[in-house]
Amino acid sequence: MTFHIETERLMLRELRMTDLEGMFALDSDPEVHRYLGNKPVKTKAESEKILESVLSQYQERGIGRWAAIEKSSGDFIGWSGIRLNTEYNMNGFTRYYDVGYRLMKRYWGKGYATESGKAAVDYAFNHLNLPVLYGTTEMGNEASHRALLKIGLTYVEDFYFEEEQLNLRWYTIKNPNT
Repeated sequence: MTFHIETERLMLRELRMTDLEGMFALDSDPEVHRYLGNKPVKTKAESEKILESVLSQYQERGIGRWAAIEKSSGDFIGWSGIRLNTEYNMNGFTRYYDVGYRLMKRYWGKGYATESGKAAVDYAFNHLNLPVLYGTTEMGNEASHRALLKIGLTYVEDFYFEEEQLNLRWYTIKNPNT
């Protein structure tokens, strides 16, 4: 899969095994995982498995999260994009597309989640012709809540995610073209 979208400040492309160092830096940070169940990875092997999972999603589902690269520096800052979720029963849904992002702490508060998220929604609706997207945040994650709203999603309800024992918020956005 070769994928490339540019926004004003970011390049979004497919994740690659060469992103391993960046993925490990991202997912080993306890602050990044504060609202993700507090389970940061401990080894590069764990990050490698995550990357392999995304690469297989590209093959099997035609979509997966994308590397977010800051244009001005060329730095890997995290990931963003669309994913077809089939692994979890999330708020009663077992097969759905969601928009998400995860950024290294030093890139928080710069609008990158919103910028990359808007590009992902645009891609989902104008290239994949998806009818609807969903999003989730942990209840206390106000920054992610605000980002999803700025991207254009609407808050629907709170729910308890039994599998991870988390209190989450559920969001949706419908394709205006359908």
